[in-house]
Amino acid sequence: MGVRGLSFVLLLIFSLLTTADAQTTLEKVKARGKLVCGVNTGLAGFATIGPDGSWRGFDVDYCRALAAALFDDASKVEFRPLTAQARFTALQSGEIDVLSRNTTWTLSRDTSLGLHFGPTLFYDSQGMMVSAKLGVKAIRVLDGAAICVQTGTTTELNLADYFRRQKIKFTPVVFETPDQTFAAYDSGRCDAITSDISQLLAQKMTLKTPNDHIILGEVMSKEPLGPAVRHGDDQWFDIIKWVAFGLMQAEEFGITSGNIGVSTDSKDPNIRRFLGLEGGFGDMLGLSNDFMVRVIRQVGNYEELFTRHLKPLNLERGLNTPWTQGGLLYSPPFR
Repeated sequence: MGVRGLSFVLLLIFSLLTTADAQTTLEKVKARGKLVCGVNTGLAGFATIGPDGSWRGFDVDYCRALAAALFDDASKVEFRPLTAQARFTALQSGEIDVLSRNTTWTLSRDTSLGLHFGPTLFYDSQGMMVSAKLGVKAIRVLDGAAICVQTGTTTELNLADYFRRQKIKFTPVVFETPDQTFAAYDSGRCDAITSDISQLLAQKMTLKTPNDHIILGEVMSKEPLGPAVRHGDDQWFDIIKWVAFGLMQAEEFGITSGNIGVSTDSKDPNIRRFLGLEGGFGDMLGLSNDFMVRVIRQVGNYEELFTRHLKPLNLERGLNTPWTQGGLLYSPPFR
């Protein structure tokens, strides 16, 4: 091949690579025919895999809501189980399209890791669990204690900060996965274990004698949990935001999977815009105008997700109620 021919081939390859790189995330997902969603390797209420191989949980259903909005088919999603340490690399490298894995929104993750966090879908906080037989009523009594904690998490950092503020010492016993961490605690390798309170409640039921353990009343941190995507694609960021907001707004409107058929007959202009009957707001996102109808019909609203997956863990709604009921769930207007 001559120089001209070689130059042409190189130019063609460069052009093809540039075109591929120029594809938006939405285009890539649609061309692939499914969403790839990063989830926890196993956390009751949020992401677990059943004997039949199917995934279920609060974070899992958010991904299904996205798939419903994109394809009108909530099943068109592939779940990638990721450890705390692997989750950010998987998102940054493009291995997954969205991370929906009980991940705390922090400044450093939002900037230096190149992530965009969507709306907070679950307001959590960090706590401490101990054996009831220790008679411990406050964290300050745990001076010198060995504490089990999962590595690569804000939990690990918060633990160090909290004990530093209290001017007490501890020995961290770190593990990569929640299962390893709680198994070590259950076997007596640690005096206490710390994690998000939702995780402590979920995993407590897996211990040999759950009733022999208590969660102390002190709150160690703020843990706003929500979906995350890569920097650099505003359209995709808008999509993951407004599907999340839509779950909240549907509950506020009282629109459920059970009454969505009747709701589409509404004369309320706010509801008509929300359901895509007026305004063309789906077009602005690159989606069908009825994208929230698809989501609600196939997955439900926020309350349905919470009742389905988190209420069985005896989790109270608390801050995770609509602003109209004194909570923090608040969607900007669909207009």
